[in-house]
Amino acid sequence: MGVWADTAYRSQKNEKHIARAGLSSMIHFRRPPGKPLKAPHQRANAARSKVRSAVEHPFAEQKDRMGLGVRTIGVARAKAKIGMANIAFNMKRLVFLERRAAVA
Repeated sequence: MGVWADTAYRSQKNEKHIARAGLSSMIHFRRPPGKPLKAPHQRANAARSKVRSAVEHPFAEQKDRMGLGVRTIGVARAKAKIGMANIAFNMKRLVFLERRAAVA
């Protein structure tokens, strides 16, 4: 299991904490100031970005296009609101996939 994050979270302190927890760091590498990023780190960042973009897409869809903003009183109402947004997103995704399959 790994910890996924962007370059803002890469620090020695965080890396040590992740290692102590027995997890692997999937945090993006930072470019040294005034120098280009090494080729292996560029490839690693590109691979990590592919995974992160696939995972973050549903959140962006719900927040931006569906207007999900959680301003409720109580955890139960917030969970219900997020759950309904998840159901709506999954239904939209199903319609998209069915239409795409019908065309192919």
